Amino acid sequence: MKKPKINITVVKEDTGYSASTLVDNDFIATEGNTFEELKTNILEAINLSFEEKGFVYNIEEIKFSYDLESFFDFYKVINAKALSERIGMNQSLLAQYIKGIKKPSAVQTKRILRGVQQIGRELSDVNFLL
Repeated sequence: MKKPKINITVVKEDTGYSASTLVDNDFIATEGNTFEELKTNILEAINLSFEEKGFVYNIEEIKFSYDLESFFDFYKVINAKALSERIGMNQSLLAQYIKGIKKPSAVQTKRILRGVQQIGRELSDVNFLL
């Protein structure tokens, strides 16, 4: 059997984070108070689930999908004000999406994602003078 790809969904909860995935009809879920604790728990849960098959995963092999609140909590380095200007979205509206006060439509979510991914592409092409 080929080692399955893992795509796990992470959600910010009132008192921490939860993560879950469905792999080959097996539901895997865990939680953590911090993102670092959650990552540790995710690895433990996934590796325990695949122990009998002899598969061992590392964190780089796991694809993460986030709700907006979790994403911006994990990546505090992304300035929401600057992002809102970049994608042409009202700063207050983006802040409400990030705080979970309002739920963005699929179109708005894709708009935010495209902006974040564009920043990521630009950063991956950066070079510093040595």
